[in-house]
Amino acid sequence: MKRTASSYVKLTLASTLVLASCCLCAWRLLKIQVVESETYAKQNISTQTYTQTISATRGEIVDAQGNPIIENKVGYNVIIEPDTFPEDYADGNAVLLSIVQILDEYNTPWSTSLPISETTPYTFTDDADAVEKLKENLNLNVYATAENCIDKLLEDYDIDPSYSQEQQRLLAGIRYEMQLCSFSLSNRFTLTEDIPLETVMALKERAVTMPGLDIAEEPIRSVAQGDVIPHEIGTVGPIYAEEYESLKEQGYALDDIVGKNGIERAMDLTLRGTDGIREITVENGEITSSEITTPVENGHTIQLTVNSNFQRELQAILENFIAGFDSLRNSNTEELGLGEISCGALVVLDAKDGGVLGMATAPTYDLSEYKTNYDILISADNQPLFNRATDGTYRPGSTFKTITAVAGLNEGIVNRYSTFYCGHTYHFRDHDYNCTGYHGEISILRALQVSCNIYFYQLSEQLTIDRISDYATRFGLGQSTGLETGDAEGHLSNQETFAELGVDWTVGQVLQSAIGQGEWAVTPLQMANVACTIANNGTRYETHLVDSIWDYNYTECLEEYEPVAAEQITPLDSDVFQAVEDGMIAASTNNFPSAYALTDLGFSVAVKTGTPQNNSRVQDSFFIGYAPAEDPEIAFAGVIEGGEYAKYMIRSIIQAYYQCVKEENVTIDNYGSHSASTTTTTPNAAGNSATGSSQTTTTTSTAADNMA
Repeated sequence: MKRTASSYVKLTLASTLVLASCCLCAWRLLKIQVVESETYAKQNISTQTYTQTISATRGEIVDAQGNPIIENKVGYNVIIEPDTFPEDYADGNAVLLSIVQILDEYNTPWSTSLPISETTPYTFTDDADAVEKLKENLNLNVYATAENCIDKLLEDYDIDPSYSQEQQRLLAGIRYEMQLCSFSLSNRFTLTEDIPLETVMALKERAVTMPGLDIAEEPIRSVAQGDVIPHEIGTVGPIYAEEYESLKEQGYALDDIVGKNGIERAMDLTLRGTDGIREITVENGEITSSEITTPVENGHTIQLTVNSNFQRELQAILENFIAGFDSLRNSNTEELGLGEISCGALVVLDAKDGGVLGMATAPTYDLSEYKTNYDILISADNQPLFNRATDGTYRPGSTFKTITAVAGLNEGIVNRYSTFYCGHTYHFRDHDYNCTGYHGEISILRALQVSCNIYFYQLSEQLTIDRISDYATRFGLGQSTGLETGDAEGHLSNQETFAELGVDWTVGQVLQSAIGQGEWAVTPLQMANVACTIANNGTRYETHLVDSIWDYNYTECLEEYEPVAAEQITPLDSDVFQAVEDGMIAASTNNFPSAYALTDLGFSVAVKTGTPQNNSRVQDSFFIGYAPAEDPEIAFAGVIEGGEYAKYMIRSIIQAYYQCVKEENVTIDNYGSHSASTTTTTPNAAGNSATGSSQTTTTTSTAADNMA
């Protein structure tokens, strides 16, 4: 075919256009691959950032001298680090098996919470909630069997069927535990804690073959002094589901450790510190950076008001008295029908500000053995887990007469010189009420000394139950003392309480309430604070266990406790509290055998005793007081359930205070003055302290003493 000029032109133009297009494409490809290659490469990179929580170290708890009660010791924990642990399930399973084989080889305990039996045929444990959670986490229906759950775990985590049944169950348990802990780049997994050093060395020797394994030195919560107010120290544990709803608003995570009771709970926000944050950057599956963006702030150390040595002495005084009660029995004791005793409590406060110097309860337990012996403790007779000092409620008996006396004096009804007549029997509203003796015309000082019921019966008529209740409230009864860990409020003995209890109120109950009978419910802690309030001329302080807050290393004091006045009973005149104190000093001279005397200490002691009747027991034995009366340093209270002579512990309490808190070895010489001594003696069964007399004395008592 003959080509024309126009066809050549067209062919040339087409060729030129094709060539130009090819050049343009080549230039564009060159630009992308060479000139702009780095830009496009960056656009093709997948970048992800993960955050990992770094746990803060919990603050310690120390006593008044700075001696640790709860401390953190260095422990070695087996950690699985997510950034180096194999992503492939099969490879990871091999690593886990290697780790636990070493743990088992060195008899190092570890455990998981999979609620399924260890051996076939597989069955669920009795923990219904854990079983329900397992089925939910594995996306199985409610009818799934234990075998179904194991099969699902074996499938989900590629657990090789060639492994033995024991190995399969072992891996299923660990993998489920890792699932519960949300193991990921944001959360590492702790397999076991506080392993022995020989196990640490064995794991580290073979660590190169176990990627993801890390042996971390981390603080382990440890009980240094388990016998020091264990009920008030408390425990820590994981957050339960029912707690999380309220705690998450305070910044808690579901896997946090939290205080469960006692100081651990009351001061949790102070103790726990602030967790740090580590950011991990991953590009195309490779970790490119890991840095701490928020540093850890460890928790603060809490210093308590309690002196550990004094606390131990108080506990010994109480337990020795209980153990030696048989030596104090006499015919009068038998007539009262008193049997064996095993329970009681002592409280000693700093009279200057209401701080708790010591608080004993019997029976008790050792906090370091709490977890090990919990099943035994929870089912033991007389409830050793129950703190009778703060939560045991009793009738105060004649110790309450101090409140009635303050009320009568402060309302101007009586003064130190005015008298009522006691003829042993008092007739009121067609009923006769008896006293412990025949006292004739008797003033308030003598009435407190001999515990004359009839004096206070007549005083109560003029006071009325409303004013008695008002003063009881102002002294802190029927309400919490303010203790950080909480305490029983108890209740008053008035018309409102009787109505709540479904008991008929009669006018005669006014008389009974005035002498501490009726339906009063008070704690030893409350009554120690009553004594403290009298010692401070009407200023009632909130009781407290926390003295100060320090930095974690206990080098800088961050906050000191400031006394909080909860109530001020303004006296009518200067003689109101002085008259009550004089009556209590006089009571300290009543029927104390020489071994327990309070008159040769070199200072005066103000006390009031009582033997309240109890619905479930024949009686209790109560006392309150403070010393030295001239310049009070301690206020105290004590109770023995179903016993007598609790007041015989007072001398030992005072001696223990001077020995342990004032750091003086004090004995009492024949002239009634202090003398320093390095000699200590073994406490006797009746409750003498480690200093002073160690002899056992058989005593007798009068009816007035028994009914004080």
